[in-house]
Amino acid sequence: MAVEYYEGVGRRKAATARVRLYSGGDGNIVINERPFDEYFSRDLSIAQLKEPLLATATENSFDVSVRVKGGGIAGQAGAIRLGIARALVKSNPDLQPILHKGGFLTRDARVKERKKPGLKGARKAPQYTKR
Repeated sequence: MAVEYYEGVGRRKAATARVRLYSGGDGNIVINERPFDEYFSRDLSIAQLKEPLLATATENSFDVSVRVKGGGIAGQAGAIRLGIARALVKSNPDLQPILHKGGFLTRDARVKERKKPGLKGARKAPQYTKR
C-alpha cells in the first residue's frame, strides 16, 4: 500500500526545504532525520515552523518530514514554514484563505544585498576626505 503524502517546497534567503505531510499522523515533525526540537534549539524557530499547523488546527493530523539545506537557522525555519503551508493547501484547498490571510503562503523575497565594487559593503562607502 502506498503511503499518502502531500509535498511542498519552501525557500527563504539561501535555504530550501522539501516538506512532506503524511496524512493520518499524530503530529511528529522530523527535520533531516532528527526530531525538530533537537534540530532547532531556539524556541522562536520551533514556534515559527508550527504556525501554519496551529492556524489551521491540523497540528495532530499530519506527520511532517522535512529535508532542508542551505542558509542559517532563521532562513531554514522560514523555508520550512512556507513548505508546510504549501503542502497544507495541497492536502485541503479549503485551507488556502486561512493561510493566505495569515501570510503563510507569501514567499519572503528579502536576501542579502551584494557588495558593490568601490564600496566597503553593499552600501557603505569609504570615508570622504576633503584634503
